[in-house]
This record gives sequence, C-alpha cells and structure tokens, in this order.
Amino acid sequence: MVAVLLLYASLVNDVRSLLARHDLAAADRAVRASQAQAGATPENAAALSWLARGELDAQAYSRADSYAAEARKMSDQLLRTRKLDSDAWLPLALGASIEVHAQVLAAQGERGEAVTYLRSQLAAFASTSIAERIRKNLNLLDLEGKPAPPLAAADFIGTSPPSLASLRGHPILLFFWAHWCPDCKQEAPVLVDIERTYVPRGLVMISPTKLYGYVAGGNPASPAEEKRYIDAVRRQYYSGLSGTPVPLDATNFLNYGASTTPTLVLIDRNGVVRYYHPGALSEPALAAQIEALMAR
Repeated sequence: MVAVLLLYASLVNDVRSLLARHDLAAADRAVRASQAQAGATPENAAALSWLARGELDAQAYSRADSYAAEARKMSDQLLRTRKLDSDAWLPLALGASIEVHAQVLAAQGERGEAVTYLRSQLAAFASTSIAERIRKNLNLLDLEGKPAPPLAAADFIGTSPPSLASLRGHPILLFFWAHWCPDCKQEAPVLVDIERTYVPRGLVMISPTKLYGYVAGGNPASPAEEKRYIDAVRRQYYSGLSGTPVPLDATNFLNYGASTTPTLVLIDRNGVVRYYHPGALSEPALAAQIEALMAR
C-alpha cells in the first residue's frame, strides 16, 4: 500500500513538474499511463485536475474545461462509493474541477453563469472541506462592491475583536492566516509596515484565523491545545502585530472563502468590500490598494 501511495504521489508531483516546464503533452501522457494501469482513482482525478489548471494558465480554455469535466466525472464516479473527505486527493480533484469550469466561464464572458454555477456547487457541498474553495471563487467574481460579511468573534486571541458594524467610518484590512502557513509568516513584515503607516491614518486591522485540529508536525490537538499553540505562533512570528485582534472561528473562513492563506480583504468606511485577494502581496502592491481605499 505504501508503495502504491508513493507511486501516485509521484504521479501528481511529476504532473506538476511537467506543467511548470509547460510540457502539457508529457503531463497528459503520464496521466493516461496511470489511468490505463489503475483506472478511476482519487489520485488520477487529482492529476487530471492539475492538467485542467495547466491549460487554464495557458488560456487554452476549451482544453481546460475538457480536463475539468473529465476530473469531475471521475470524482462523481468515486463519490458513489465513498465520502468526499474520506480521501485526501478527492477534495482536491473535485474542488479544482469546479474552480476551473467557473473560471473558464468567466474568462469567456459568462460571468453570470459562473456565479450561478458556483452558488449551486456551494449549496451542494456546503458541509464539506471544499466549501471554502468554492466560496473563494465565488467571492473573486462577486464580493467586491458588496457589503462585507460580519465576523464571528465569540472566540478570539488577544484583544476582543470589534464588530465590523462598529467600525463604520474606518477603512479595514482583514488578514486571514493559518498557524501552519509559511506565506502568512512571510507577509508579517509587510503588515507591520502597513500598520505603522496606515493605522495612524484610521486603518483598522483584524487577523482572523481558525482551528485545524493539529499543531506542529501535524500532531492532533484539542481545541484548547491548538489555541495555545496559535497564540505561541502569533507571539513568535507576528509580534509586531500584537495589538491586532484575532477572531478564531471557521465561519469567517467559509464566508470569506479563505481556502488560500493568506487572504487579504479591504473594506471601505461604509462596510463595503473593495478589494479581495487570496494570496500574499508585496508592500507596494498592498499600500497602493490601501491608498485607493483611503481616497474614497
């Protein structure tokens, strides 16, 4: 069994390496060889989804959608005999197939159809691990210009978080992070400089996070143990942001689609989302967005 898992892990890694070299033909051959040997497996579905993403990056929308449809078909077949989150590869395959199809629709000028599709998928998979990812893609198309979802803040680390409604009149920066996330830690110096420059000008920063069920090394942890670990990570890597409130609730990640960490969100003085960005940003890029927000 270990050898089989290593084989499939090698398949996905090989496909990703080939895609990084823009050798989509070789990546396709690797997936087809694995399919011929093993048939429909979660790992092969995941590899197909990576082919879909590769073609999407190349703006080959028809081929991207074809691979996404193939990954979806295989995922649906597998879901007849197992639950989505019973396998590590299956949520990746299904989530990517949904993401790519929606992005193809949007790229081809069918934004409304993409939003409708994502909403239907969010309803279908609301109680699974891919809900955040679907919401992220929906938010990328539909959140900017809309009222910011409220933050759940009954549990928190550090100072008690204010409600977004109480912050009307202030521009707000939300920094969604995870204790295990290296990109979040690399963003910390950027945020310290942003805080130093813009908080005196009225910007409010809030840093939501959530429990993942484990601590360092992937070791399982109780909520209380993980909360103490998150606080230790905060003190070690985000000491310059020690006054920033940290709401601790998975609902915030779902509502804001923060399946990518970090996710950065800017909210204007009237409580409307003006910028939504899954991923890290350089200080100049983030400062430019904040300056635009301040000018409103």
